[in-house]
Amino acid sequence: MLIFNKKSDLSAFLSPLIKQNKSIGFVPTMGALHQGHLSLLKNSLYENDVTVMSIFVNPTQFNNAEDLDKYPRTLERDVQIMQDLNNNIIVYAPEVADIYEGNTISENFDYDGLENQMEGKHRPGHFDGVGTIVKRLFEIVQPNKAYFGEKDFQQLQIVKKLVLKHNIPVEVIGCPIQREANGLAMSSRNERLSESAREKAAIIYQILNLAKEIFQTNSAEETIKFVEKEFKKHLEFELEYFEIADEATLLPVSEKESNKKYRGFIAIFIENIRLIDNISLN
Repeated sequence: MLIFNKKSDLSAFLSPLIKQNKSIGFVPTMGALHQGHLSLLKNSLYENDVTVMSIFVNPTQFNNAEDLDKYPRTLERDVQIMQDLNNNIIVYAPEVADIYEGNTISENFDYDGLENQMEGKHRPGHFDGVGTIVKRLFEIVQPNKAYFGEKDFQQLQIVKKLVLKHNIPVEVIGCPIQREANGLAMSSRNERLSESAREKAAIIYQILNLAKEIFQTNSAEETIKFVEKEFKKHLEFELEYFEIADEATLLPVSEKESNKKYRGFIAIFIENIRLIDNISLN
């Protein structure tokens, strides 16, 4: 398995493949790999001649220094997991200096308002950091296709907008949320949960499914109140938000329209660890 730590070395390796018109699939990650990441890799391996995965904990998308410090870093384990899947995956695992060249700050991006909802409201500057790293990685790897999980649905929509507004020749592909046996959305942050909390966190997906049922015959406001009431019964959880939004614009729903797709978005704390999830409500 080829592992590159410097963008110059990775570019030198990929350049002749690009000239040969080999299709390059790209899976950007922050490591601590789980089955969700592997599902993205499998899609890329199936659809492309070459697959690149980046492993980089990007400092500019964290507005909480403690969260950045505690984010799991398991490169050796991650490489072994990838080798077990397919030894031909190309890994780019840079240091901060290789990406940011001594200037670790975000560019400013305008995503036509997508950045002002949900995660953007609660994590100031987060999507500037996401845009900065994704744009730089796209410039380094020059992929034909890039794969993102729908667990971070707002991020997926923002990356699609980034590509559109900056004329980046990459097809951005969203892949379904992968869940643990109890329904908890797979996330690298799950590794930080105690066994007890991981079991209790199954309630998140259970309540999302109930919200989907209620939304069929009730308003968005009534559905939101139901979710808030349900989580008040579970004192180990702190609900940061539950919002129902238009999938395309991410704007909150006031009145339902039959021709639009809606999604419920949640962010919640347990054991001071922040988890997010979402569900299609159509």
